[in-house]
Amino acid sequence: MRYSTQQDVLDFVEDNNVKFVRFAFCDIFGTQKNIAVLASDLPKALEDGVCFDGSSIAGFMKVEESDLVLRPDLPTVTILPWRPTEGRVMQFFCDVEKPDGAPFGGNCRGFLREMNRRFRQLGLTCNVGAECEFYLFENDDRGRPTRIPIDFGGYFDVAPLDAGENLRRDICLTMEQMGLAPQHSHHESGHGQNEIDCHHAGPLKTADNIFLFKQIVRAVAASNGFHSSFLPKPLPDQAGSGLHINLSLTMDGKNLFEGDIAPDSIPGSFMAGILRHSRELTAFTNPLPNSYLRFGCDEAPRYVSWSRQNRSQLVRIPQVKGDNCRMELRSPDPACNPYLAIGLVLAAGLDGIENRMELSAPVNRNLFIPSEAAGLGLETLPASLEEAV
Repeated sequence: MRYSTQQDVLDFVEDNNVKFVRFAFCDIFGTQKNIAVLASDLPKALEDGVCFDGSSIAGFMKVEESDLVLRPDLPTVTILPWRPTEGRVMQFFCDVEKPDGAPFGGNCRGFLREMNRRFRQLGLTCNVGAECEFYLFENDDRGRPTRIPIDFGGYFDVAPLDAGENLRRDICLTMEQMGLAPQHSHHESGHGQNEIDCHHAGPLKTADNIFLFKQIVRAVAASNGFHSSFLPKPLPDQAGSGLHINLSLTMDGKNLFEGDIAPDSIPGSFMAGILRHSRELTAFTNPLPNSYLRFGCDEAPRYVSWSRQNRSQLVRIPQVKGDNCRMELRSPDPACNPYLAIGLVLAAGLDGIENRMELSAPVNRNLFIPSEAAGLGLETLPASLEEAV
């Protein structure tokens, strides 16, 4: 569903027995928030926005200037299929404004939209894909989450070792119902760990999709009596969960990541900017103390370096062809605010392009082996959230 006018939305509400409409947004930490209005009040909400108390949202406003307004992004409307079919629930993603219509600095969607606009001014089209890993845990007899994974399977395993295949199927079908395009799904390396990837899209669409995906996973898992976790390292002896961010740049219809990448080319400078700023980005791409338990093991990078194919690198270039040519940033994790994380990664790449930074030589070694990294003089990612801040 893609509706561009208020009347399109109101017609859909009437035709589909929608009774509640959620206006969804996120705080600066990436926690999804929402307020619901009755369908009968939707025309006024679409016209005037929905006012709320910004001082009650972490990092937003002070009590003495607390009012903020939600403005729905109409093309993001979707039905929540796990809610009742009679008296349906619909949802928008929203931008946050001040009451006079002025931009609000904490509007993370607006920040990402602005970064994408700056690339378009240079004639560049950004495409972004995300690979989101998560764990599934059992609940106890009172419905409370445990730390017992639903299975003891490993990478690409099948049933009976993989107990999550039916859940992943339900998640993918729900994604399709809600306009997402699942590409791959499989059991990951850890016990009870799973991964589902979406097809790439524009930066704002992908960030919205990450939020919607996490919402779907939580709802489907809960309806089946399980608990889903997007913690970066929920089990100390199992693989961490990443949110690998894949980026490509297109100019005049050509994917700039296809073929060789010269150190002073646009994609070379883009990667150089991301590598240059990677340490300071980490506070946003890896925002929890738990995030730092993941680095340096289980395919999560420790060093600031790049190469082709090599999964021990912070940035790698997958061995693919055509539209799939891209760079992959392997440090982010699912606890991040995707609007800020993707927006800041793009800002770092743009800084590289604008200042014509040259890409360093690739490091074609397995950096998970300490002896292979010794003597190379490579920078490391922060070892803790305190260091990242």
